[in-house]
Amino acid sequence: MKEEFLHYIWKYKLYMSGKLKSTSDQNIEIIKTGTHNFDSGPDFFNAKIKIDNTVWVGNVEIHINSSDWFSHNHNTNKAYDNVILQVVYHHDKEIFRTDGQSIPTLELTFDKKLLANYENLLQNKLWIPCEKDISKVDFFIIDQWISKLAIERLVEKSLRIDDLLHQFNNNWETAFYVQLAHNFGFKLNSEPFELLAKSLPLSYLAKHKNSLLQIEALLFGQAGFLNDTNGDDYYKSLQKEYLFLKSKFSLKPVEKHLWKFLRSRPGNFPTIRIAQFAMLIYKSSTLFSKIIESKNLDEIKELLLVEPSEYWINHYLFNKESVKKKKSLGESSVDILIINTVIPFLFVYGKQTGSETIKQRALDFLEKIKSEKNSIIDSWNKIGIPSDNSLSSQALIHLKNNYCNTKNCLNCQIGNKIILMG
Repeated sequence: MKEEFLHYIWKYKLYMSGKLKSTSDQNIEIIKTGTHNFDSGPDFFNAKIKIDNTVWVGNVEIHINSSDWFSHNHNTNKAYDNVILQVVYHHDKEIFRTDGQSIPTLELTFDKKLLANYENLLQNKLWIPCEKDISKVDFFIIDQWISKLAIERLVEKSLRIDDLLHQFNNNWETAFYVQLAHNFGFKLNSEPFELLAKSLPLSYLAKHKNSLLQIEALLFGQAGFLNDTNGDDYYKSLQKEYLFLKSKFSLKPVEKHLWKFLRSRPGNFPTIRIAQFAMLIYKSSTLFSKIIESKNLDEIKELLLVEPSEYWINHYLFNKESVKKKKSLGESSVDILIINTVIPFLFVYGKQTGSETIKQRALDFLEKIKSEKNSIIDSWNKIGIPSDNSLSSQALIHLKNNYCNTKNCLNCQIGNKIILMG
């Protein structure tokens, strides 16, 4: 038995109806179960319960055993003095407030089939706990849940953006620049890319916005790629510019060893990504302002579709020629940057400025972008849950990581329906 399951039974009134009695034979009528509390303190706030002939308004605490009241030290904690009812699976001891006054206890009874269904979800080793039963759930319920999860994922991503805004004194352009750099690393190099952006203030790049060579020099130098003693003309030009700019701005570069080349296709080498990022900075100053002004997705894609300078047509690495090939940022990469950077920033900006139009624009963009392609989405497709666009793929990724992996079925609308199945 888990306490969370008892919360679920209480919250959704799945206990046996009829005449309820406390363990001391008082008549109990549940008028309102209260608001579920996920922080410290009693489990449900502001419940309304009639005990014998008196209606009480206060909090409810739930335990497996009533003696847990003492093992959790609630009997000495005044925060629990306003508990009007303890709800338990098994009553083994009377409980009291800090002043010694007794608190009524209700022993929950419910259909054991609910517990069996829940335990089945917890104990199986399938890709998701409900893999065998999800097809029995009405797709309208699944679709509604996916829509809610898409918002939940955006809210989760907004926490990092709020933190960046706090770090940079609510400077939207700088916060956007750092987050965009992080996502330019495409997971494998996201951390060194973020360190690079934080080591090189956007204002320094803005001072040299008219010179692509200087922007490249600043980025490659700060990334630790300009320390070799020998190199071709392009490399030496970057090195010369960087030595001057490093001294001018008193810069301290990122350690080169942080960048990962292994298990990466040449087109994803950090050298190529930094060159693309340099072109984006050069091409679009005040990028976040331009994105806020953009009314459609094509305008934003046009801003992000960049290819690096001419040198990189026949290079993947410095001083090592390769077959000529354009290294433009691909459409799928642009979509990922929009999903992980542009849309969450629009959502947060709309929230903070009170603009429902901008918040809705973020959701509309999610619906217009193709579904992501990865192992999680492939697995959802295999069990009959398709993803038509990035709104649903983001929701399904969130569902897998935040609910299925942790077997958080009690707080999942799909899990709820399966537990209730006969």
